Amino acid sequence: MTSQTDSYQDIRDGIRALCAQFPAEYHRKIDEARSYPEEFVDALTREGWMAALIPEDYGGSGLGLTEASVIMEEINRAGGNSGACHGQMYNMNTLVRHGSEEQRLKYLPKIASGELRLQSMGVTEPTTGTDTTRIKTTAVKKGDRYVVNGQKVWISRVQHSDLMILLARTTPLADVQKKSEGLSIFLVDIRQAMKSGMEVRPILNMVNHETNELFFDNLEIPEENLIGEEGKGFKYILTGLNAERTLIAAECIGDGYWFTDKVTDYVREREVFGRPIGQNQGVQFPIAEAYIEIEAANLMRYKACSLFDAGAPCGAEANMAKYLAAKASWEAANACIQFHGGFGFACEYDVERKFRETRLYQVAPISTNLILSYVAEHVLGLPRSF
Repeated sequence: MTSQTDSYQDIRDGIRALCAQFPAEYHRKIDEARSYPEEFVDALTREGWMAALIPEDYGGSGLGLTEASVIMEEINRAGGNSGACHGQMYNMNTLVRHGSEEQRLKYLPKIASGELRLQSMGVTEPTTGTDTTRIKTTAVKKGDRYVVNGQKVWISRVQHSDLMILLARTTPLADVQKKSEGLSIFLVDIRQAMKSGMEVRPILNMVNHETNELFFDNLEIPEENLIGEEGKGFKYILTGLNAERTLIAAECIGDGYWFTDKVTDYVREREVFGRPIGQNQGVQFPIAEAYIEIEAANLMRYKACSLFDAGAPCGAEANMAKYLAAKASWEAANACIQFHGGFGFACEYDVERKFRETRLYQVAPISTNLILSYVAEHVLGLPRSF
């Protein structure tokens, strides 16, 4: 069973060949040990896939978000978990589009070669959640440095990254005309920060995502690590957030195809009462419905990618792609675990692992209800509900 024909078969073939070197047993052991798939991420880096969005002038492939989304989709479709590495994809656009030439020359070649990883983005806080403009982490300019104080939560891959994109308030909320003003983004050297004011506390969670709570106590960041103009960070961070939502949509599409492939193969062979259970409409219909919705989400994913790559506004499309894809993959996951019966709960079948992984995307990186609110307000013109 394959998705619609597209012009990215060479990328798909390359990722499938690489993923074949890391079979289900590899990902199962990583999940069981709650460890990080270092060998897998290193292999992706060596073959240049993690440098997809870095311009060729800086040692990358110069590809677009469309191609990056295909890479993420195929990793998940092969039974892996792009959550271990997708941060480098969506964070890259923030640095490429808004970083200075000096910053690009300093960091991008090293990221492309694998000498540095840019896997982490520090935005979410315990008391604000998705209400990003009300974050309380501050960065106060003192001489040639910014001094950061505050707290972040659910910040992933900090322990397996060298650099982090950090959003902090540089002008108090009371002193700006629009609440989206006065926020700035910085590039943080994680290893250095952990020695001089940033504490990292891991959060054990339902999915094997290395994620953390961060505490900043007078962390000093050199002024040359400010990305773009001071106070314009919210606008810049949207570049990364729209890319993130679109890439997550692609990952959910990959999950959805994995679930429908897995369950279709199983119900075709599994016999109960003298016939394959896949002959029953009660089994067929939920699988077929999930597959139809995956195909529809796939189209919205490509639309969002196309707009992003053209530099056009894509907030609505990125949100809708994420909504449709997360919903479709979750429905496929439910059908897959249901029709495997007890075997769906057995770790050796990998269904329960993928089931947990795809469930995350009903909540993160933006919850389903907030997407509905966004579309209601920004697309349909209804009154703001919060």
